[in-house]
Amino acid sequence: MPIRTLPPQLINQIAAGEVVERPAAAVKELVENAFDAEASRVDIDVEQGGLRLFRVRDNGIGIAKDELALALSRHATSKIASLDDLENVSTMGFRGEALPSISSVSRLTLTSRHREATEAWQVSTDGAETEFDIRPAAHPDGSTVEVRDIFYNTPARRKFLRSEKT
Repeated sequence: MPIRTLPPQLINQIAAGEVVERPAAAVKELVENAFDAEASRVDIDVEQGGLRLFRVRDNGIGIAKDELALALSRHATSKIASLDDLENVSTMGFRGEALPSISSVSRLTLTSRHREATEAWQVSTDGAETEFDIRPAAHPDGSTVEVRDIFYNTPARRKFLRSEKT
């Protein structure tokens, strides 16, 4: 087989395996995002051990409409902008890997209303999109990330999950 550059979707799915080994790890990443967003409340819903669905909802600062698609892009973050920032990280997350990794191996919907906004917005992906359709939504201040069918498009990964308790 000749050497070749991998397509972006496959790169994202491989990278997701490093960040998200199982549903519990994905929930942890989303809860850390909520705390980094100054949330004082985080609600978590789980069905079938997270394999079918998990949802993390917070009352943090939210994400502005023009940043929703960017939040699903690899290496996009609000936490650091320079090497100096990297040396003084004070947040739980900072790499900009959690949301894009989770979205590349699931059917993800991100709904958010920034504290300074009067409207909420929503973006959905099934792991393949590179262009996102952002539409109006009803939502209080903060964000909700709903993840369905994690690893549906990476059967080898799903096969190695031990049970619904993961």
